[in-house]
Amino acid sequence: MAQSAKYLVIGSLEAYSGKSAAMIGVTDQLRQKGLDIGYGKPISGDSSNADAEDEDVSFLAQTLNLPDDRILPTILHLQGGDAIRKRLRGLDTTDYRAQLTQVAAQQSGDLIILEGAGTLEDGRLFGLSITEMADAIDASVLLVTRYRSLQILDGLLAAKLRLGDRLLGVVLNDVGVNDIATIDSEVKPFLESKGIQVFGTLPSSTLLRSVTVAELAQQLKAEVLCRSDRLDLLVENLVIGAMNVSTALRYFRKRHNKAVVTGGDREDLQFAALETSTQCLILTGHLAPTERILRRAEEMEVPILSVDLDTLTTVEIVEQSFNQVRLHEPVKVHCIREMYAAHLNCDRLLTALNLT
Repeated sequence: MAQSAKYLVIGSLEAYSGKSAAMIGVTDQLRQKGLDIGYGKPISGDSSNADAEDEDVSFLAQTLNLPDDRILPTILHLQGGDAIRKRLRGLDTTDYRAQLTQVAAQQSGDLIILEGAGTLEDGRLFGLSITEMADAIDASVLLVTRYRSLQILDGLLAAKLRLGDRLLGVVLNDVGVNDIATIDSEVKPFLESKGIQVFGTLPSSTLLRSVTVAELAQQLKAEVLCRSDRLDLLVENLVIGAMNVSTALRYFRKRHNKAVVTGGDREDLQFAALETSTQCLILTGHLAPTERILRRAEEMEVPILSVDLDTLTTVEIVEQSFNQVRLHEPVKVHCIREMYAAHLNCDRLLTALNLT
């Protein structure tokens, strides 16, 4: 009879902290150590989007090259919020926690890694919060936390209080260059003293935070005026063009692979942007650019997006897109694998999992 697998739940304190990237990086490193790994995402989908399908499940399964018998079935789909409404009205009384326990009992291998929902508490309505999942299948928990300031310590201490010994530790993600010294000298020693192991410190990456022009066009509901064949270009930075041309040129030259948001009537700034490393122009006010700009953008292979929005709203939507980035481009997967190979203490994680 096959040996029962151990379980690890990868969670976070807030959504879009890097769980999917951790799934790729951690799984890669553990498989290189010879472990038989499986993957599952008990809760899938976006409750705010009725048309959303959790493409991450199939993407990760393909990226990790896992056989079918190492992919756990998703037991709850949240598309569009219907599942939540049914639960509230008493139309859904399913014991999802029991379902998870049953699915887990059928698995074999060395380690099954489950991806939790956005926060520690997401899924509690269905008995599938990270704490409840870990208790149901006797799993350890690894948290991935985006480092913004020392205030993350509050959330990690609260998580330790809630999860107890189930919390193996944390991977600190998106750490700026100027914060590395503080992490090494203060944050890591403090967390370790509280029983929270730090398995890795991953540096910030503009590539991983980048979004495609196609994603921006979708989020902005923009009209693509030219070069619709180059919507796969990756945007790493956002620049607002609202100054004189000489100042703009100096500013534009400092930012690479950028999107430039400017008025549709600012031909001077549009030309300046096209002469530097620009991935797309986003023209506000629904004002059409001149034929000269369109010709130059065609030559430079730079898509132009036209939006019926003001500059402030446009910038807010773009910045939100940067904070909700997806990892489906091969270049990002390669970057993740390299970063986890360099910055994850895999041997220490194996020891914590008792898989040495």
